[in-house]
Amino acid sequence: MAPHATESDPAIPPMPERTPKALRRAIVENAPFLLPDFDEHWKRAIADTYDLGPVPAFMARWWVEYAIARDPKLDAYVTDLHHRAAEATDIAEAKALIEESSNIRHRAHRLEPGQ
Repeated sequence: MAPHATESDPAIPPMPERTPKALRRAIVENAPFLLPDFDEHWKRAIADTYDLGPVPAFMARWWVEYAIARDPKLDAYVTDLHHRAAEATDIAEAKALIEESSNIRHRAHRLEPGQ
């Protein structure tokens, strides 16, 4: 069975509050490899533009990225799905792999703080 972002595992840190500051702190503590891209995206999309309009889209993207990255097994599984889809020679197989990855990302998007 595929790993799920909503499975309860004490080794997986809970989701932070749904604010950029709390999400960044969680990334620093639990998925520091995401930090350079998170900070660069924040600078380019928010800080340099002096526009808070993109914050909801920014949070949606990084909420999902963190939700997956905080669980090493799930992160590896999603990465494997992407690699297998890219290498698939059968269109139905590639589509099924991409749909599975998409379903995982949709479940991750629906996670609430503390989950």
